[in-house]
Amino acid sequence: MSSNDPSTAPGNEPTHPVSYDVSYGDHPAPMPFTAPWVYEIHFPCDPRGPRIVRGTLRAVLHAHGIGELVDRAELLTCELATNSVRHTKGPVIVRMHWLCPALRVSVWDASPDLPPCAPGVAMPDPAALCGRGLPIIESLADRWGGCGSVDGANSAQGGKTIWFELALGGDFRPPSPALAA
Repeated sequence: MSSNDPSTAPGNEPTHPVSYDVSYGDHPAPMPFTAPWVYEIHFPCDPRGPRIVRGTLRAVLHAHGIGELVDRAELLTCELATNSVRHTKGPVIVRMHWLCPALRVSVWDASPDLPPCAPGVAMPDPAALCGRGLPIIESLADRWGGCGSVDGANSAQGGKTIWFELALGGDFRPPSPALAA
């Protein structure tokens, strides 16, 4: 090699071919597609929080091979997280829980006040500046609901949780474990 070769120039790491070996060495193999899992994101009452949650949710769902649910889950989760930031003053917790073939996303905040809308509510006047979030959840979620909490996050008092579920279509097939990795 010549001294002008960029791969051996001072400060450059030598290049190595990428290995596509499926063995995981000392690391555990990816969990099966149908195995349950939970991810939680805790964030302060900050307008950047919903954007961070949106990106994390997208990454988690793609990594677990359920990209089919990403667009709806992202929209609905962002709506609930944004409502928590806009209408409360405390922290927010977003929880993603997979129980094949359904994903449940729940959003907890410190306010004990449940939203004024109940399942089955109609879309508000198109000229209204707000009030579309829960009707959107009603129309896109397979199931949704909410409840007040006696005990909040980290042993705090009260709060509420609003949740929704999205299910995979009946014709889904779990991906091969090698493809899920």
